[in-house]
Amino acid sequence: MQFGFTLKPEHTPERTLALTRHAEAAGFSYGWLFDSHVLWRDPYPLLTLMAGATERMRLGTCVTNPGTREPTVTASVLATLDELSGGRMDLGIGRGDSARRVLGKAPITMAGTEEAIRVIRALVGGEAIEYEGTELRFPWTSGWTLPVWVAGYGPMALAMTGRVADGLILQLADPDLIRWFVAQVREAAVVAGRDPASIRIQAAAPAHVGELDVCRERTRWFPALVSNHVVDLVNKYPREQLPESLTGYVQDRTGYDYHHHAEVGSSNAAFVGDEVTDRFCVLGSVSDHIAKLRELEAAGVDQFNLYLMNGDEQDQLAVYGAEIIPAFA
Repeated sequence: MQFGFTLKPEHTPERTLALTRHAEAAGFSYGWLFDSHVLWRDPYPLLTLMAGATERMRLGTCVTNPGTREPTVTASVLATLDELSGGRMDLGIGRGDSARRVLGKAPITMAGTEEAIRVIRALVGGEAIEYEGTELRFPWTSGWTLPVWVAGYGPMALAMTGRVADGLILQLADPDLIRWFVAQVREAAVVAGRDPASIRIQAAAPAHVGELDVCRERTRWFPALVSNHVVDLVNKYPREQLPESLTGYVQDRTGYDYHHHAEVGSSNAAFVGDEVTDRFCVLGSVSDHIAKLRELEAAGVDQFNLYLMNGDEQDQLAVYGAEIIPAFA
């Protein structure tokens, strides 16, 4: 299993770079940034700095969307960053949650997301394509191969991932749910004539080492964040098409304030209990973390992406680098 970390771009650039350097030294292979340009700093200047501050770590958005970022612009910045980093960029993409909703707009369609993936990947790769009636090509790119990770849970997102993506981002760390989603995306890959084993699986979730009660309070915001996507699914699909362990906990949810998105202690999490927090996150002692990560690995996870936004970030990186990542070497 590989390890990544995600920051929301709320830190100063200096602290972002310090955490990035620490993470690479600790053995993390991927560094990701949230892309929600109103709530936090823009990720792309920070990714540029992170590329200059690292040697091996792959970097990307977790996740961007083609509604607030026009696809040809995203392609251009990623091709440029590939040039600066020596080909170390990945694209994490979805329909757009906070980045769109904080503007009062709904997430875009899956069809629009799939078209954006086609455009971005091809342009970064130096191909000539037709887009919106015009032939386009970047004459200056070196023709980089851009790995594309799709974030989503619904049947349409999983089917699209199986057709076109290199990886699936699942924002949770529940091994049973991971198994269910992995089976869905692998079945979709087979239908599309692809090797199902070629699609990598990322579990993206908060992890916190410490006393369990403290860990829960530091991470209870996360199931509240996930609930936004779950509510969308419940409103779109019959409940029998979705696992009860995913949909059941949102019945007492009353609303969500995006201005307290991914925030420790947020009132958004008032409806979230200990059981779902424990399932969705990785919490407790070092041995608890290793045991849970082993379960995720057995469920099909290739990369655990630690949402590093629960406080004590430097200490959490240190304990992962010293005691947890070596167990998976």
